[in-house]
Amino acid sequence: MVEASPRGTYLQISESLRRKIEKGTISEGLPSEAELMRIYGVGRTTIGRALKALKADGVIESVQGAGWYVTGTGDRRPLVERVTDLLRAEGAAVGDTFPSENELCETFGVSRTAVRTAIAQLEGRGLIEMGPGRRRRVRALPSGPEDS
Repeated sequence: MVEASPRGTYLQISESLRRKIEKGTISEGLPSEAELMRIYGVGRTTIGRALKALKADGVIESVQGAGWYVTGTGDRRPLVERVTDLLRAEGAAVGDTFPSENELCETFGVSRTAVRTAIAQLEGRGLIEMGPGRRRRVRALPSGPEDS
């Protein structure tokens, strides 16, 4: 938890994050805003101001649907493309169990909302479907770039 100060709590948080980036503790993607709220014991507005201060200094950048990244690092493609690549890379077969929402959140360091959006897009493209036991499974394999 961050203590209130005349400098402003959001400035303390932005400086803390800046030090972690400089030391390499954070080297690519930042924790989600919800996780930062938990870590620092503050609300969304305070975290938002801290992140905007770092963005204004060019230290981090926002990637729509993917989160905050240290400037110049990380995979900026939409999550659905990265998940499709995961299917290709792991040699998935039709009928295989698809990773759970929790597994995808952990693998890609993104929010559950971002994962659910990517899953909906994959289901819409006919690549995955709900299988027995409320587990998703691979319905079809991605072919070319139009499936990513």
